[in-house]
Amino acid sequence: CNDDGLFERKTSNSSGDFNHFPGDPEFGDIIQRAEQAIEGGVFPERISQGSSGSYFVKDSKGKILGVFKPKSEEPYGHLNPKWTKYFHKLCCPCCFGRGCLIPNQGYLSEVAASLVDTRLGLGVVPKTKAVYLVSETFHYNTIDRAKSRGKKYALEMVPKVGRHFHRVGLPPKLGSFQLFVEGYHEADYWLRRFEAEPLPENIRKQLQSQFERLVILDYVIRNTDRGNDNWLIKYEKPGEGEGEKAIQIAAIDNGLAFPFKHPDEWRAYPFHWACLPQAKVPFSQETRELVLSRLSDMNFVQDLCEDLYELFMADKGFDKTMFERQMSVMRGQVSSLPQALKDNKTPIQLVQMPRVVVERRRTGGQGRVVTLGTAFTQTFHCKRPFFSSW
Repeated sequence: CNDDGLFERKTSNSSGDFNHFPGDPEFGDIIQRAEQAIEGGVFPERISQGSSGSYFVKDSKGKILGVFKPKSEEPYGHLNPKWTKYFHKLCCPCCFGRGCLIPNQGYLSEVAASLVDTRLGLGVVPKTKAVYLVSETFHYNTIDRAKSRGKKYALEMVPKVGRHFHRVGLPPKLGSFQLFVEGYHEADYWLRRFEAEPLPENIRKQLQSQFERLVILDYVIRNTDRGNDNWLIKYEKPGEGEGEKAIQIAAIDNGLAFPFKHPDEWRAYPFHWACLPQAKVPFSQETRELVLSRLSDMNFVQDLCEDLYELFMADKGFDKTMFERQMSVMRGQVSSLPQALKDNKTPIQLVQMPRVVVERRRTGGQGRVVTLGTAFTQTFHCKRPFFSSW
């Protein structure tokens, strides 16, 4: 892996040979500690919530280091250990998945959301990169486990033969690794508390500023799964904490973002934060100063798309045409934000703006098209989902 969480393919006997972060030695050290813990018998623990196989990864002392989500155990992955999605697919294929998303790209979406967060300077997504890990507690098929047992036995009984094996243990799994954040609760927990016990004005402004960063992130990546249970708030009353910020937000569970089209079938997949009181407050000057110049610069946006291309193309199932459609939606989202910020709009007004797709320039096409220089065209997406609250 390089410093942006991009990854390489190598032959290996252990996950450690795959994981290299020369541009981020601190993250590399965390992964090394996780690998050493697994080798020492402290295995990742499967998280009971959710519809996929995801794991708390610990160090040798049992402290949680991060959350690992293997590609093969995603909701529709072939090794998902939770059967609900399998029956969902089997019994109700017409409602299978989100029709606007490319299946089995959740781990890429998680890493890409972290990359976008970093590039925009938002600081709300815990650092997330693509890594390889192997553990007995991951969900493997019977054949992989039988091969591993057979090779270990052969290595013990006939060492000369065993030394020629490409790999002795279970195969490493590729997935997203998100650093664990301590002291946070689900947003809904704190938002209810804040209704009963209003925050001091200076702390309220901190919360609003952090909330606006979450809005910017979700809007740019067009997150289709943002409820109040998958973003977190850490609140330390003045005098209790050591940090400068009394309130901080963490945007976790970003695996259902980067659609290749705007939702236009059955469901709209709205941003649930749009119903909160904070969504009715115009974007602050602080937020405008943070992101407006970057979002208004098409060179910055194109550089971001190229960074994402380097990430997505490393996946075995990469499809350049579909990726370009994903970027067309993201560029459309980005194109709406500068005007909303300049017009002093609120987050709820932002999500009510016309949906836009910005594609690389081509001849023909349908809809109302506005040329953006010589490279791109802007199309307004008019088709709406059957069930829509916007």
